Amino acid sequence: MTGTAPREAREAILDVRDLVKHYPLTQGVVIKRQVGAVKAVDGVSFELRRGETLGIVGESGCGKSTVAKLVTSLEAPTSGSIRFKGEDVTRLSGRALKAVRRNIQMVFQDPYTSLNPRMTVGDIVGEPFDIHPEVAPKGERRRAVRELLDVVGLDPEYVNRYPHQFSGGQRQRIGIARGLALRPEIIVADEPVSALDVSVQAQVVNLMERLQDEFDLSYIFIAHDLSVVRHISDRVGVMYLGKLVETGTESEIYEHPTHPYTQALLSAVPVPDPGAEAGRARIVLEGDVPSPANPPSGCRFRTRCWKADERCAREEPPLRIPDGAGGGAGSGGEGADGPGRGTAGNAARHPSACHYAEEKARIVPD
Repeated sequence: MTGTAPREAREAILDVRDLVKHYPLTQGVVIKRQVGAVKAVDGVSFELRRGETLGIVGESGCGKSTVAKLVTSLEAPTSGSIRFKGEDVTRLSGRALKAVRRNIQMVFQDPYTSLNPRMTVGDIVGEPFDIHPEVAPKGERRRAVRELLDVVGLDPEYVNRYPHQFSGGQRQRIGIARGLALRPEIIVADEPVSALDVSVQAQVVNLMERLQDEFDLSYIFIAHDLSVVRHISDRVGVMYLGKLVETGTESEIYEHPTHPYTQALLSAVPVPDPGAEAGRARIVLEGDVPSPANPPSGCRFRTRCWKADERCAREEPPLRIPDGAGGGAGSGGEGADGPGRGTAGNAARHPSACHYAEEKARIVPD
């Protein structure tokens, strides 16, 4: 990444605290009354440092995309704060909100539907300049669009082509070029490679890493593919049913998970070694994900967790460093002199929302 300071020492460019988004459920035709709410996001907090990538993973329906929409001001939160460089975005409107939106752009999931089929590539990539003319005056827009296409690896001569004339990977590059047009500081990528072939996924991820170095970008990278998130992320947050259940660095989450849900997710990751795949133990979760309109009391994961007891139903576990983490949890159940004590134990000292958070033996083989 650009800059000389380590990522841990860099300033937090985005600070999200207690973010909530509830969608009301109503009854009635003439007179509508609210009878409940879908708790899509229910108390999410995190920070994004300058020049780093924060990965957010979880099952479909856990609230990842809703977080993306809230951060980019596409939707208004029910409560909570989103501070960009110390300024609460949720309290802004008009020109002040427009200025912040210029610095927080989004790359959408589906490259097929996120581009207007009736507009040429030049018009799509140059459209942000119509909203923010101060970035590129009219006489310079054509040149700016051609430069953006070149930056993302497309021929600048493609400016007069339409989206249907491109492949899926090329369309996503067009979407990335549009996101870069206003020179933002933050890009929120909502599953940007999930609709692409595996070989094309690698090309797009490598492109995003190169652009991060070149433009000093900060990413919020949302995905359900754990291998992709691990490849690009500096820190990772795991979401379940509208809440973050575990956060930490890439190595802490993938090599020393302490929350049962994270452990179950990692146990389902395919391993390209048939011998290792056949010999490892899978964690199979029973039951379905509860409805966000009626989440369980206490810990939301307790209905599918093998550790759940009365305390889990009664008390909601806070997202904090587990008590006693680092005292041997890295040994995976070994004794005090067992392997993994020290380095693994320290890596287990990261926030986890579980009353009984502890590290299991290695889930994903080397």
